[in-house]
Amino acid sequence: MKIEALETLLVDKYLYVKIYTDTGLIGIGESGAWGFLESSEAAIHTFGEYLIGEDPLLIEHHWQYMYRAFHFRGSAIMGAISAIDIALWDIAGQFYQVPIYALLGGKVRDKIRAYFHVLGDTKEKLIEGVKNAKRDGFTAVGHLTPFLDEDRSVPYFKTHVDKMTDAIDTVGMYREIAGKDVDLCIEIHRRLTSAEAVVLGKGIEEFYPYFIEDPILPENYDSMAYVASKIDIPIATGERLLSIHEFEMLLTRNAVQYVRPDVCMAGGISHTKKIASLAESRYVNVVPHNPLSPVSTAACVQLAACIPNFGLQELPHDENHSPKKDIVDSPLKVENGFILLPDSPGLGIKLKDGIEDLYPPNPRKIETRLGTDGSIVDQ
Repeated sequence: MKIEALETLLVDKYLYVKIYTDTGLIGIGESGAWGFLESSEAAIHTFGEYLIGEDPLLIEHHWQYMYRAFHFRGSAIMGAISAIDIALWDIAGQFYQVPIYALLGGKVRDKIRAYFHVLGDTKEKLIEGVKNAKRDGFTAVGHLTPFLDEDRSVPYFKTHVDKMTDAIDTVGMYREIAGKDVDLCIEIHRRLTSAEAVVLGKGIEEFYPYFIEDPILPENYDSMAYVASKIDIPIATGERLLSIHEFEMLLTRNAVQYVRPDVCMAGGISHTKKIASLAESRYVNVVPHNPLSPVSTAACVQLAACIPNFGLQELPHDENHSPKKDIVDSPLKVENGFILLPDSPGLGIKLKDGIEDLYPPNPRKIETRLGTDGSIVDQ
């Protein structure tokens, strides 16, 4: 079996690759570099020059070839490698007529516990989201910010005391609504300083969040370790990290208690399986990052099925709405807050024909929030 062609599809805000073989098998994958999809698409075609004519089943060899070809890294390139890797595993599963997880040691669970996205630019919307998730049977909610999903075009300013006390009170409201039936995954989106993160973390400890995610910018592992050492809430981070080496530096500093690799950006299924094993050696659970489309969700589920240290699976709130519900056939099923494990070969899903015409490219616009003094605000 040989690879005959690679095709990229920019669909709405998502980038897919389709890898064609001379046997008729077609694998699909997705890039997670959603801020720079055009760059990631170009990288896919560069790697395609090598892949055409190669055996698609030599997945690890191809991964190493692409990763070590030029020794350039970055999100766009790693998104391309991830998309290709997922597509190659999809082909392998179809070739052997088994789900991908069966090729990775087999399943260790029958269904995947998910946390539901809750978004809103007002407290009322966020509280309603928690209520709806609880009503629909979810036992965890995430993407749940105490700072609101506010319009980035509006300049930001709050005093320290107002910012902290309001955020703490908001998390308290979430807990009151959720009760003990729903775990709270508190999302900060890298918007605090180390000092602020410690104050907030201590202030919400009494509400027992499942974790606090990305309290500060992710680049300085020592600073993340400092925050982790000062609060009694597990820290979740890793969605912007790209390699096992970066996760190793986090773990050796005890800077993370839940790792959050993005299967579509941290090297695909091949590399995130290694990241999960590294975390397992330190009794750290994996919560795969997944803000993308049903293709990403399907890849995450294959990983979650076969790793013993799985924690929760992020599930976007709009999987059952257009355009996402129109992208794949046979979407994954969710019952009472759990994603049911598919038993179809490969990823278990297919891209629908013509989706690139139905939903033309709609890339995200760059918009960084400013403070009232004109400086940059992380949000």
